[in-house]
Amino acid sequence: MKEFTFAVQDENGMHARPAGRLATYAKRYTSQILVKTDKKEVDCKRLLALMSLGAQKGTMLTFCISGEDEEQACAEMERFCKEQWGNGVPINEYE
Repeated sequence: MKEFTFAVQDENGMHARPAGRLATYAKRYTSQILVKTDKKEVDCKRLLALMSLGAQKGTMLTFCISGEDEEQACAEMERFCKEQWGNGVPINEYE
């Protein structure tokens, strides 16, 4: 299993548009991709599940990826988060 953590910095949090982009991107991989907050864990490939996280600015999202393409999926999902939400802070770059 691979994982990375990303801090939501967008003033609007994880609303429908970014959640939809994230779910669509995650569907490219066969690995299971879960997104966790301190309160909940959901399937990253499901738009409504992502929105149910209620992720606001400052929410820490932990992506847990497991499966046959987990290495590639983890690297590319992390890159996707950085590029799509450039104002977000990829936590493990600073650890």
